[in-house]
Parts: sequence; structure tokens; C-alpha cells
Amino acid sequence: MWVETPDGRRVICHPRGKKRQTVVGDRVLWQSSEDEGTIEKVLPRSNLLYRQDEIRTKSFAANLDQVVILLGAEPEFSESQLARALIAAEAEKIRPLIVLNKRDLTPLFERSWQRLEPYRAMGYTVLATAFKPRHAADGAATDPEPTDNEALAQALQGKTSLILGPSGAGKSTLINRWVPQAHVLTQEISSALNSGKHTTTSTTLYWMDAAKTTALIDSPGFQEFGLHHIAPMQLAQLMPDIAAQAGECKFYNCSHLHEPGCGVLHAVQHPGSEAAISATRFKIYSDLFAELSQTRY
Repeated sequence: MWVETPDGRRVICHPRGKKRQTVVGDRVLWQSSEDEGTIEKVLPRSNLLYRQDEIRTKSFAANLDQVVILLGAEPEFSESQLARALIAAEAEKIRPLIVLNKRDLTPLFERSWQRLEPYRAMGYTVLATAFKPRHAADGAATDPEPTDNEALAQALQGKTSLILGPSGAGKSTLINRWVPQAHVLTQEISSALNSGKHTTTSTTLYWMDAAKTTALIDSPGFQEFGLHHIAPMQLAQLMPDIAAQAGECKFYNCSHLHEPGCGVLHAVQHPGSEAAISATRFKIYSDLFAELSQTRY
């Protein structure tokens, strides 16, 4: 791993001891040793995100201001993956920002935009972008539809943002738009660490400005967020549509799965009501509740 000093130097550093405890975004105290260094201490974090695979859960990013979840009009995005990312951000009190890219693919975009209507209703900010404008017959670039490209640029300013997205959503295009040297820098880092891994397997921080006030963190793929640190009974409060109806339950310790007088179940069973909860969202909740229950018990 490497550490960037205040003057911009990048130094290969190794954690003291065998257990790796540092993640991208960490602020550390380190000590120089010849041409490399040793990480002596990780400073207190404001937040920490986890990811998981079939074997384990591990931390991967810290000290974030926001999580930008980039989706595309195509391929069709997974609402379950979107929900996990939003829950992970909510649990750490990190601002989530949903971005639907490929505004120029009008029919496909409209369908995806409609799928995101429940999230706009929950209060999440959802922006529409297109990073590859169409070209007129004379070769000049044209804006096919109004986009929120400028609004996204403003939302990134002065913040450390984790950029997430499934393959094909346009994540690389977004990062290269504001950090043209990102590909070169990634190759340099990979070479310096001699990891032997493909560059897309690493999580990397890039500065957007010379003053180093705005950072983008590129994380490979749209990995499953590790939510195992969340208690099952805490889950409802991290899903705004579920939380909004949880206060209507008859029992204070309602799991919102089978209890009589449950406000959440009532909202699911009345899809036409103003406070309705979609069957898709409730299935995500119930599946996650079962997953978290199995993990803890």
C-alpha cells in the first residue's frame, strides 16, 4: 500500500505487524525507513465501509463525505445491490447520491428513471447524466437531453466521494472526465506495489484539484456491501420507506415480518395507498433481515 504525504509524495508503506488495518481514505502516522515506510498508527475514522464475498467481510474505505452510486440506463441495474449500498451509507451517516447515466438512451433511460421513483420519494437525490453526447451530421457534439452533469460536478466539489457502479454504467468515463490522469496514475501505483493484480482490483483515491480539496475514490465493480455489523432490528431504520411506517406498529419490538398490527405490513398490503411500500422493497428488507439474523445467531 502507499501513503501520500502533505507535499504530494507517494511512499510505499507496510503496516506494523501482520494484520492489515489500513484502507483507502485513512489518515495515518508513518515512519520512514530507507526508501519505504512503516504505518505506525491509523488515526480515528469518521466512518468506515465494508464489503463482503463468499468467505469474509473486510473494510475497504474510510473518512467519506458521500457515496456516489452510478447506475446506467443499460445494463439493467440490481435494486438489491442499490439497496445494500444505500443501507451501508445510512448506517455510517454518509450522504448517498444516486446517479442514473446514459440519459441519451431515451427509452431505456425512462424505464430506469421510473424504477428509481420510489427512491426519489424517499428523499434521495437522483441525478440524470450523459457523459457521451451524440454527434450531429457535421461531427459537432450535441446535448441529446437536459442532464445534471453540472449538478454532479458541483456535488463533488470539496468532498471525498466513493464512486460505485456495476460494469457498463460508465464509472471509468466519469472518473476520466474529471481526472484525466487516472489511468496513468493507477498503472504507476500498481507497478510500484508490484502487486501483479489487474488494476481494476484495487481501490484508489484520485485528487480532482491541485489544492487537494476534492477526491474521488474508485472501487472496482459493484461489490456486495458488508452489512454484518448491523443488527437485524436496526435494519428498518436504515430504509426510509420502512422506517416511515415502523412507527405505526402495535408492538415496539416489531420485526415487520409477521406481527399483527404491523404498520409496515399494512403498507405492503395496500399498494394503492400514499404510504405504500413496494413488494420489491419489502422482499429486500425481509431477505436482509434473514441474512443478518443468520450471521449474528
